[in-house]
Order: sequence, then C-alpha cells, then structure tokens
Amino acid sequence: MSQKKTIMKNLFLMLFLIGATTVSAQSISKNALGIRVGDNDGFGGEISYQRYLKEYNRLEFDLGWRDSNNVDAFKLVGLYQWVMPIDGGFHWYVGAGGGVGSFDAGENDGVFALVAGDIGIEYDFEIPLLISLDMRPELGFNDNYSDDLDLDIALGLRYQF
Repeated sequence: MSQKKTIMKNLFLMLFLIGATTVSAQSISKNALGIRVGDNDGFGGEISYQRYLKEYNRLEFDLGWRDSNNVDAFKLVGLYQWVMPIDGGFHWYVGAGGGVGSFDAGENDGVFALVAGDIGIEYDFEIPLLISLDMRPELGFNDNYSDDLDLDIALGLRYQF
C-alpha cells in the first residue's frame, strides 16, 4: 500500500472516530442549497445541497466542475457529515463519502471514482445564510486523471430552508 493511501486511510479513521464520539446539542437546517468554490488542481465550482438526517448528522451532495490548463472535469460527490457546535452560530464538521466523474484531457478522456473526507467550519447567520470553509481530501482511482491524494479547499455559501 502506498504512503498516500495509508495516510488517507488513517485520516478517514480519525475523522470517523472524532465524529462518532462527539455529542452535543445543535440545530441543522432541513435543507441548504448554494455554491462551493475552491481549488483542487485547477479552479472549480460546485452546486451544493445539504439535507438534514437527524440531530447531529446530514448529507451533502456537490455537483461541480474543475478547469485547469490540461484537464476539464465534472464530478458528483456525496458525503455523510457529523456536525458539532462550537459557540454561537459556529459549528465544525467532519465527513466521509465518495464520488464519480468524467474528465477531458485533450485526446485522453474517461471516467473516475474517488473517496473523500471532509473537515470544516461554518457560521450560521440569523438570516437563512450559511457560510463555510472546508478541506476535502480526495483519493482518485484513475491513472489518466487522478490516482493520488488531492486536497480540495473551498468556500461555501448556502441558503437554508
């Protein structure tokens, strides 16, 4: 097993244990829809949807694109998240999930799969606006697109309803 895959495996385990052992009161909106804009081997944006599951958990789905000098890609990522309050409107969260996508690299194109983690902080305003900053490590499974660990750092803005 490569060093990057071992690091990714340990990161997922750590995120899961943190999320599974942290319990405190908080409120998560039933739905949140917005954008997530970041950089992972090229600038990209995502349409982001979050859905409440239970008191401490939600699902997040992101449909996005990446545009760099050599590759254009579309991807769909789904994450299960544990959300914990910090103070006031601040929360932090961790998550794990996966995704699929397609890419075009000139004469080389195809599909790929990935596993992903997620760790971030968010602020829930008194108006129905949620702003977040997170880091999503992604491990891709396609030698022609991405077969290593990428770190996707992004800013999210979502309307809650």
